[in-house]
Amino acid sequence: MTVLHLADEGEAADLAAFLSRLLHYDRGAAVRLQAAGTALAVFGRPPSFEVLAIRAVRLAKPYENGLDVTLDVTVSAGELLESVDESAATAAVPAAVTGPPWAGVLPPRGGWRAEPGLPEPERLRRLVAASVAEFRSRTERLAPEQRTRAELDRVGREIWSRTVADTGLPVRAVHAAQSLGFLRGDDQTLFSSGAWLRLRTPYGSVAVRRAGVGALGLSVR
Repeated sequence: MTVLHLADEGEAADLAAFLSRLLHYDRGAAVRLQAAGTALAVFGRPPSFEVLAIRAVRLAKPYENGLDVTLDVTVSAGELLESVDESAATAAVPAAVTGPPWAGVLPPRGGWRAEPGLPEPERLRRLVAASVAEFRSRTERLAPEQRTRAELDRVGREIWSRTVADTGLPVRAVHAAQSLGFLRGDDQTLFSSGAWLRLRTPYGSVAVRRAGVGALGLSVR
């Protein structure tokens, strides 16, 4: 069994919190793990938001049992969470699972450049709060016979597909960052690479395909 030695108890707790949030939105969630040396990237896709969530984890040392260079595997988020030992700062990598389609198409590793126009952090948080309030208000005003799943989805798509200022970043990406615990503090930066936009914070990143941009920049691994 492959054992990951995390840098400290805090890294283990942050990994566990990220996995718990993913499982809140999808009890059968899978995550893709990619690592080299002492850096681990954990990719997940909470279905409510239609974005990729990325949590970077620091490792104290590379892996045991012969995995000397890299790790790249898709596993059950629930099984990985169960294996996290916060006091020992370790996690055992579960058996691989057949990955969902998103796990085969990840954002590129390089070529990212900073994009201007991202509002200040407090404005981003207010934007999410206002959007949640608008969704609640509009859906509560619907007559009972109109409150169908299709209508709720339509209202949600209209609100969450709006873009943040002139950045092209959909509001749902910021909502995802907020819901996953990434949108804390005052250090958020928007990057682009090919067809992708990435909202990066010290606590994690959210990546999304830009509307109207072709397949350039896809990374199939």
